[in-house]
Amino acid sequence: MTAIDATYSRVAHPQRATLRLIGSAAVAFGVLLSGFVINEPAPYELWMAALVGLWFILGLRISRYTFPLLALLLTFNVGGMLSLTQMKDIADGPMYVAVSTFLALTAVFYAAIIEDSHRRLPLIFNAWAFAAVITSTLGILGYFHAFPGSEVFTLYDRAKGAFQDPNVFGPFLVPPSLYLVHGILTGQLRTAPIKAVALLILALGVFLSFSRAAWGLFLLTTVLLILIMLLKERSGAFRLRILVLSLAAILMMVASLVVALQFPQVSDLFSTRAQLVQQYDGEHLGRFDRHRIGFTMMMERPLGIGPMVFGTIFPEDEHNIWLKSLTTYGWLGFVSYVGMLCWTLYLGFRNLLKNRPWQPYLMIAWIGILGHATIGNVIDIDHWRHVYLLFGVVWGCAALEARHISSQVLPGRR
Repeated sequence: MTAIDATYSRVAHPQRATLRLIGSAAVAFGVLLSGFVINEPAPYELWMAALVGLWFILGLRISRYTFPLLALLLTFNVGGMLSLTQMKDIADGPMYVAVSTFLALTAVFYAAIIEDSHRRLPLIFNAWAFAAVITSTLGILGYFHAFPGSEVFTLYDRAKGAFQDPNVFGPFLVPPSLYLVHGILTGQLRTAPIKAVALLILALGVFLSFSRAAWGLFLLTTVLLILIMLLKERSGAFRLRILVLSLAAILMMVASLVVALQFPQVSDLFSTRAQLVQQYDGEHLGRFDRHRIGFTMMMERPLGIGPMVFGTIFPEDEHNIWLKSLTTYGWLGFVSYVGMLCWTLYLGFRNLLKNRPWQPYLMIAWIGILGHATIGNVIDIDHWRHVYLLFGVVWGCAALEARHISSQVLPGRR
């Protein structure tokens, strides 16, 4: 479509343009709601269920570029349905698989709307950053008991914000932190102070979650982001700016953490949580022992054992995404999940350094997925809503790249 055709289309179909604008705002609001999941079903589920259905009714289509994501995620959940047949008492099993299927559809939905227009990417990440700042602030205020009833935003003396679990709250803050870091390093200097303050709020929220997985995720992904940006940018002056600003940001965050550690309640819990291996990790039937026994057990159960059954056999749940895939989705689900993850990482890596309008968002999402796959060795990320958003971003950007290449090739053939 030429520029004249595009202009004519907008003038000729003002109602369609208005609907698209409202739809984009509704998507941003849905992302904003993802930061508030105190109870289930959360407002996010209710809003997104209606939004996904409405978008597809109004004509949103799944292209051949995003169809593999749909196929792999549906196969993954078919494995979950088959695992229900292995349960003596299905109890909440069907609801668990239903939530898994819903989250899978949200990933495909995000991919489809991003493919439809890359201009939705800033809306999505700005909404995510805004939600992260709000929920992180709630977690910080709750941790320091800033007002009556603020303890609702903590769990076991750890900040959890508007989430049920500090181990989900902390990682949720990491991708928007990367977005802010990227904005500070590449954006205008006059907006850097605002972004720096927001980044400090998120960094303190991650720290006060006292989630070792979140700490590792924050450190790993930040280092990866800076390294990839240094590889991408060819200008020596720009590389120097990245290094100088990165060093300044690191020093600022370290100084903030040093101040936080002056509080006894912070320093005492930090000294406990900073140990690489906790007692409940290495003891008999601890985390690592359960992993070993669980993988051995699943070699004899191709259909799995059903959702949440592992926690009734052992003292705690799997705390490992690979074992979780085997127990809850069987061999079929495990192969589908691993295949989907590898395909996603390949698509992102292939397009990581290309100079496109959507490249920064692809880079942040790809780094986020790689980081979450890493911490998935010690934690269960199966129902983390923001992980499915990251999958959708990578696949949506890959579809944009495929369409861009097609638009360059087809004119030459004529």
